[in-house]
Amino acid sequence: MKILSSKAHGILDYLLVLFLLASPTLFQMEGNLSIITYALGITHLAITVLTDFELGLLKMIPFRIHGLIEVVVSLGLAGLALWFYNDTGNEFGFYYYIILAAVIMIVFILTDFKSAVRSK
Repeated sequence: MKILSSKAHGILDYLLVLFLLASPTLFQMEGNLSIITYALGITHLAITVLTDFELGLLKMIPFRIHGLIEVVVSLGLAGLALWFYNDTGNEFGFYYYIILAAVIMIVFILTDFKSAVRSK
């Protein structure tokens, strides 16, 4: 069931960027947890700005590729949580990235990637 339009997906993307960039301060993250979260926020902002959909600014990345990137990121975050933060005993890092990976995957699953209004 694809209930999210490309515009709704874009709004969620920008909200996710705000959340990622605010998280290190909100949750008092330190070290690599903070650095990875800031890097993820900046990267997600760049991908969203470059995507060819209603809320993209430069429209260079097809919306379907944007979705595939999010799947890869989601799987990468789950792997990071499982194989790094779980092994090092960083319980907050583990749950933060597992939940983030799940949310990104759910948004991917619910998005209608054919709904994007493409630039000409």
